[in-house]
Amino acid sequence: MSLGLVRLKAKADRRLRAGHIWIFSNEVDTKITPLGQFQPGEQVVVENAAGKPLGIAYINPNTLICGRLISRDVQYKLDKSLLVHRLNVAMSLRDRMFDKPYYRLAFGDSDNLPGLVIDRFDDVAVVQIATAGMEAIKEDIIAALQQVINPKGILFKNDSQVRQIEGLDEYTEIGAGDVPNQVKLIENNAYFMVPVIDGQKTGWFYDHRMNRQRLLNYVKDKRVLDVFSYVGGWGIQSAVAGASETLCIDASEHALHFVRENAALNNVNTRVNTIKADAFNALRDLRDEEEKFDVIIIDPPAFIKRRKDQAAGEQAYRRINELAMRLLTRDGILVSASCSMHLKRETLLDTLRQSSRHLDRHLQILEQGHQGPDHPILPAIPETDYLKAFIARIVY
Repeated sequence: MSLGLVRLKAKADRRLRAGHIWIFSNEVDTKITPLGQFQPGEQVVVENAAGKPLGIAYINPNTLICGRLISRDVQYKLDKSLLVHRLNVAMSLRDRMFDKPYYRLAFGDSDNLPGLVIDRFDDVAVVQIATAGMEAIKEDIIAALQQVINPKGILFKNDSQVRQIEGLDEYTEIGAGDVPNQVKLIENNAYFMVPVIDGQKTGWFYDHRMNRQRLLNYVKDKRVLDVFSYVGGWGIQSAVAGASETLCIDASEHALHFVRENAALNNVNTRVNTIKADAFNALRDLRDEEEKFDVIIIDPPAFIKRRKDQAAGEQAYRRINELAMRLLTRDGILVSASCSMHLKRETLLDTLRQSSRHLDRHLQILEQGHQGPDHPILPAIPETDYLKAFIARIVY
């Protein structure tokens, strides 16, 4: 079946030629090719204003980002065959970097798979679909995964609110095979059980793997505080690396249950404790109790989810980091991270500077990090460079 046609306005192809893959609705020449003629998820050939083919995209006429380029060759539409090729290319990088099958197998735009995220937990694949174009080929995604990694189970964790923008329902379902609620993974010589069905996102956050490994050089025989701990990614690894005591804070009892389970799994349960509380309140209480820690990790959820949250979000980063600095010992280590796409790296750094000066502390940046290589950055799309992490020494 021949594909429909979308023609762009004059000069609207510049971003695509520079490496971007998004098409905005105001870039389409709707007099020649009305968007209303297409169904959400339909694949089309994209042309520049002169009629030269630029590739194939899938379309959603109801969204601001109305198209995403999935191939720059009009011979290759998005189907099982192309998915198998793209997944094999993605996996070749992961297998080069990691000796065990625990990683983000597909990172959307950066892996030429816009709208598709796949986390691999050995023989279980957890899939997140964010766009109508990917939802339309859901069965092909299952078939491609079965051919490439042949997992025992495939879970669709399609419960993100971003799907509402695309007109998609939210759901969680098993796409193939058997998927237990808890799966095991190994990271930086620590073992974890994580809840893939009823946990956060895909159940785990692989993006901080390298940053957590960097931290391990600073924790031996130290007292560690892991704020926004979730299932203990930072805290448990710190304990395994020799921390004398680790305290994990999270607002979710469900998450803290897994902290305790993971502590026992790694035989460090006698050195790991938990507090169920709002992070800001918990830090204030610890301050009032005159508690001190040698290492503190601040890895919150995104405080800035939309641009309108910018001012309030930046203030939240300032408050939480300042509270943490007050709890550090005189030569303490602060890990400050942000997954907010809208928070620039230099803004977070300036936040740390301001907080340290407000407390009359001397701030030294020791190491900087971003997401690991299984979350590659596509230079043409700044949004793919979202994770920031600083390891800082606070002296007073």
